Amino acid sequence: MRFSVIEKPPMRADTTFSCPSGRLAPSKPASVYHGHKMAQRKIVHVDMDAFYASVEQRDDPGLRGKPVVVAWRGKRSVVCAASYEARRFGVRSAMAASRAERLCPDAVFVPPDFARYRGVSRAVREIFLRHTDVVEPLSLDEAYLDVTVNKTGLATATKVACAIRQQIRDELHLTASAGVAPNKFLAKIASDWRKPDGLFVIQPSQVEDFLTPLPVERIPGVGKVTASKLARIAVRTVGDLRARSPAELQSLFGRYGLRLYELARGIDENPVVSERATKSISSEDTFEEDVLLEETESVIRRLAQHTWNSSRNEARTARTVVLKLKTDDFRILTRSLTPDAPPGSCEELTDIALSLRDRVQMGPGQKFRLVGVGLSNFRDPDLDPEPSLFPG
Repeated sequence: MRFSVIEKPPMRADTTFSCPSGRLAPSKPASVYHGHKMAQRKIVHVDMDAFYASVEQRDDPGLRGKPVVVAWRGKRSVVCAASYEARRFGVRSAMAASRAERLCPDAVFVPPDFARYRGVSRAVREIFLRHTDVVEPLSLDEAYLDVTVNKTGLATATKVACAIRQQIRDELHLTASAGVAPNKFLAKIASDWRKPDGLFVIQPSQVEDFLTPLPVERIPGVGKVTASKLARIAVRTVGDLRARSPAELQSLFGRYGLRLYELARGIDENPVVSERATKSISSEDTFEEDVLLEETESVIRRLAQHTWNSSRNEARTARTVVLKLKTDDFRILTRSLTPDAPPGSCEELTDIALSLRDRVQMGPGQKFRLVGVGLSNFRDPDLDPEPSLFPG
């Protein structure tokens, strides 16, 4: 199973509290928002619905209405996406493909076509940019938009979200869900509230009422371990969490405890960051059967090509080549090289990756389950006197 990773540095962690289909009576504004600068911000989170599967169904009418699973077949393959018809059977992204097949024997498996998905993602991004230049992509299928000031003159963030969703529907024949809120934390929760093809809006005066009954697992970063720790102190909802002091939460969770204290009050000052520099680009492949080191050359060549192609979208120069290997007992090995001049072609990248493989010293019978080829240590071309990685 091959997949690509483009790593970015970590971010610093309208009229109704409703979707157009329903309305909640306004409540008193939460005190935290009185005069708080965050109340002035208008954030939209747009999330494409079952993106990869929806693209496949759009492009192949024979797949419409059927349970579609985007994945390579094989015991080590995982689900990249599942249509809503497949989700009714319990199929989810990142699930083993073999399990998905057991849950939904009638599923139609479609191998992923990431080049096509990237093309559609670019078209979605172009729609976003009609409305604001402050767009922060999270992946191919979701992004934050700061529409505090929008380019189309629409009166509210809700109208901007409606316009974006309609343009995606009309021009790309796909659906997207959107959340509108005064910050990124709330907007992301809202976009998931009425999926698929939904819109949910949280205005500042409704934040406390909205958050109070939510299970703490709805807070980003609260997984099973954190939820269990919170349950031991009788914290199961956001309202329960809000009753705890920052000192108590910090003693349990360190710095993240302070983050929990803020999120329980709907406070999230992280801005939408329109451009974040890429840290690394890599492609990896998990083998159907474990292989010997000398058997990896063809895969390394293919992954190097894929990584090189992905890197062509970057304006900056990658100086370091990285080879990653995972043994059959799940040990991870990495080898890297920063040559005097960055690789100027796919052939150079491939040659360096293969030379890094030669530096791996393992027993003659050692087998590997995964190999990856990456580029890292990106620099601005004007700061790099060496030949560019991306010649004109």
